[in-house]
Amino acid sequence: MKSGTYVDDRAPSGELAASKAATKRTRRGLSWLLAAGLAIATLGGGSASPAEARGGGGWSDLFAAWLSSAKYHSVERAERAGYQLGWKNPDIPISGCIEHPTDGAMGYHWFDHDAIEDTVLDPLRPEGLVYEPLPNGKLRLVALEWVVPAELWHAEHDEPPTVLGQEMGILNPALGWYILHAWVWKWNPSGTFNNWNPRVICP
Repeated sequence: MKSGTYVDDRAPSGELAASKAATKRTRRGLSWLLAAGLAIATLGGGSASPAEARGGGGWSDLFAAWLSSAKYHSVERAERAGYQLGWKNPDIPISGCIEHPTDGAMGYHWFDHDAIEDTVLDPLRPEGLVYEPLPNGKLRLVALEWVVPAELWHAEHDEPPTVLGQEMGILNPALGWYILHAWVWKWNPSGTFNNWNPRVICP
């Protein structure tokens, strides 16, 4: 190497920025997940609720779901895995940014259509991924959503479905889905499993 020549062996600026952003997201998510886990354990008094007894894992499944969903910060990667924006019913397409007049918003939904059309509820493979719109026009993964059609579920079961130790509920009777949101990538002051997050704003 010639005297006075400087060789920059660092990662390209774009890759470095992306790496720093990913690390920041992971640290932020882990911090609030630990807080959420403590809250769940405290409220549960250290014992399993009937819902946890039926649906399993609770906090451990929530943590595992968070870890397994990190790859879906990339919408392109989510789409390669089989998720697509909105639902195929033209009467209820769910393709826009979903919001509530007073309780906040959810964001944009990417769904695995095949997964919705069965009764399997896998903590590590949610039927939906929820992204919030950012001021710069990009999308950020904020929540996971589990979905099972009520009609299909009750053809096999009498009790409502559970996942992550939580009983699922029907938010939209016209759609007829049991759903559960888990805000594993953005703090929700209304609760980890609340459908609406007041910190999410639709454009």
